[in-house]
Amino acid sequence: MGQKKDLTGSERSKIVRYLAEGCSSLKTAKLLKRDHRTIKRFIQNSQQGRKKRVDKPRRKITAHELRKVKRAAAKMPLATSLAIFQSCNITGVPKSTRCAILRDMAKVRKAERRPPLNKTHKLKRQDWAKKYLKTDFSKVLWTDEMRVSLDGPDGWARGWIGKGQRAPVRLRRQQGGGGVLVWAGIIKDELVGPFRVEDGVKLNSQSYCQFLEDTFFKQWYRKKSASFKKNMIFMQDNAPSHASKYSTAWLARKGIKEEKLMTWPPCSPDLNPIENLWSIIKCEIYKEGKRYTSLNRVWEAVVAAARNVDGEQIKTLTESMDGRLLSVLAKKGGYIGR
Repeated sequence: MGQKKDLTGSERSKIVRYLAEGCSSLKTAKLLKRDHRTIKRFIQNSQQGRKKRVDKPRRKITAHELRKVKRAAAKMPLATSLAIFQSCNITGVPKSTRCAILRDMAKVRKAERRPPLNKTHKLKRQDWAKKYLKTDFSKVLWTDEMRVSLDGPDGWARGWIGKGQRAPVRLRRQQGGGGVLVWAGIIKDELVGPFRVEDGVKLNSQSYCQFLEDTFFKQWYRKKSASFKKNMIFMQDNAPSHASKYSTAWLARKGIKEEKLMTWPPCSPDLNPIENLWSIIKCEIYKEGKRYTSLNRVWEAVVAAARNVDGEQIKTLTESMDGRLLSVLAKKGGYIGR
């Protein structure tokens, strides 16, 4: 039983299935004819949610580069450390080093917001993870809505600012503000949408179902084969317009019911991989403090950013689900920090 370097995708799926069936890591290693250390390392990395960082020699920053960073921080208030260093053409500097350098010349504050998790929420998250451990997540369509505004999220109004400098003024709009509500889905390596909710429409059960009929079902779902529709699992969160009796009955008439409609635990945006897609799109459309003059302009930016997300990025998100489930179980229903 020789030790190999990497596990194949098929072996990873089998490991998750064997663990769900109650097999120990040692028994799993024997079934797969792999080294026990390889199996334990995969389980440990999945629970951690990311690969262990390999320490590399830190890149030295010259005095000339420090001056460039200071000038860039002054010209790009509220920018991220990565954006500041990229504008100076300084690459290969880890985040910890970038922040350590910027702390000597700037400051930053940013609040982190999460819905609270009580004991019941954690138990339901664990039950959900156990229920779907054997699921083939390449057949799950992960969906969600995102609202984008003309000026960017309020929580992004902070960033690095040089010492002695004033933060730029963000004008308060008396009229013509608002935002665009966007719906999209991801499955395997494919992006479904994005689709724009008509301005002024409040998504209740009836308008949500009509929106899905006009966009998702007519423009994407009905073009798929019968075998695809038979195996696809539809995921949506517990928003009132999603989880109502009206919406559930309407989806059932469309053939999306029982095991084809994924149940969802409360307060769990960290378990939905499409949330990571929203972060990618927002970082792109609001980079360097970008603001928009109309809702149509910000919608065009969303569409352009979505087109730049390639299949490999989406596949990375959807393939992260096995690790997310293992992390939820390892943290006894707590947040997994993705």
